[in-house]
Amino acid sequence: MRTTSGCRSALVVAAVFATSAMAQTVDEYKVKAAFVFNFAKFIQWPTEAFKTPADPLMICVLGQEQMANSLQEAVSGKAIDGRPLVVRQVTIGQISNVCSILFVGSSAMKRFRSSLKESAGLLTVGETPGFATEGGVICFKLEDGKIRFEINVAAAEHQQLHISSKLLSLAEIVKR
Repeated sequence: MRTTSGCRSALVVAAVFATSAMAQTVDEYKVKAAFVFNFAKFIQWPTEAFKTPADPLMICVLGQEQMANSLQEAVSGKAIDGRPLVVRQVTIGQISNVCSILFVGSSAMKRFRSSLKESAGLLTVGETPGFATEGGVICFKLEDGKIRFEINVAAAEHQQLHISSKLLSLAEIVKR
């Protein structure tokens, strides 16, 4: 996946926006949605993750309706690498072979741990402390009133996801 200076700029803008988000009382999930959209620009999925080059990049949300709404606003009418972005609220049974990105809300974390099946090409993003150390790929965390994120590189490799060094440089790297 090629990244352009526009993509890098978008991620930097999202990071700056997120940094000042709490001070400006901006909706937390709008900030997280902007991050998720920008994460997708810096991830390369395995070729078998999609049947055709026109298949959509499916962003699924488990257990957090507010996040689904914010993501829908953030990605409406947008595409990445020619793939349209689609947001869908899902249950545990609907995850495998449908989702490219799965956001796991804190309210769904228990069900997620016990029910996730192995599948390549799934970028998991969570908001529960310990999500990345327990095998999730990216975890949001609130630090000094700012939204930050950590990445579990081993979990990404297990999912056969290639994460751009530019994105990795902005994250705290988690060791399993």
